[in-house]
Amino acid sequence: MDILYSGMLRERDSFYIRRLHPEDVTAILHVQQEVLYVLDDPKSLSSLSEEEYAYMLSGGGKMVGVFADGRLVAFRALLVPAIDEEHLGHDIELDSTELSSVVYQEISNVLPRYRGYRLQKLMGDILMEQLRREEFKYVCATVAPYNIAGLRDKFAQQMEIAALKKKYGGLLRYVFVKHLHEDTREYETEQYIPMQDTKSQQKLLTEGWRGTGVSGSPDGWLVRYCK
Repeated sequence: MDILYSGMLRERDSFYIRRLHPEDVTAILHVQQEVLYVLDDPKSLSSLSEEEYAYMLSGGGKMVGVFADGRLVAFRALLVPAIDEEHLGHDIELDSTELSSVVYQEISNVLPRYRGYRLQKLMGDILMEQLRREEFKYVCATVAPYNIAGLRDKFAQQMEIAALKKKYGGLLRYVFVKHLHEDTREYETEQYIPMQDTKSQQKLLTEGWRGTGVSGSPDGWLVRYCK
């Protein structure tokens, strides 16, 4: 059954994580719909179509899912992207010869009642470990500003903000990247920029700074930039 991990959510509630396959697509869509239903701003989640999930499940990526109480309760996906003008490698200024070595961290959904158990991070760790055994060099992802859970998830995996720009038809997104075969960089200086100050963040990013964390303040959310 391709079980990759098993554990306990609570004292008596077990779960397991396994690879997902084409026959799981109906359950995946059901979880996505439940997650969208409870969001204050559905645009904060770039949901995928049945065709996009089918592509990843049929060799265009990797997907793992958490099963508890006899059903799929969470999933996470990696996508091998098409090399086109929308490729995230362009946004982080990779050389064209390296675009084929990029894989995307795609959508991650956890049903509301199963949040708080670090399932998203656990699935991310499992997928990242699988990637290190393959020929990919970079993993990239996009996250909407103020999607704090999504931002913290990427920072927890030592991914860094390399760009902040409009994607997906004009939606502002942070573009994250991690080099899979290099150690985490050490930086000499840091500064904190209000998340709403898009222009200041974009200026720092063009000067070689990287976003490495997020924190709350009395005046709102701050993004840590290092160089």
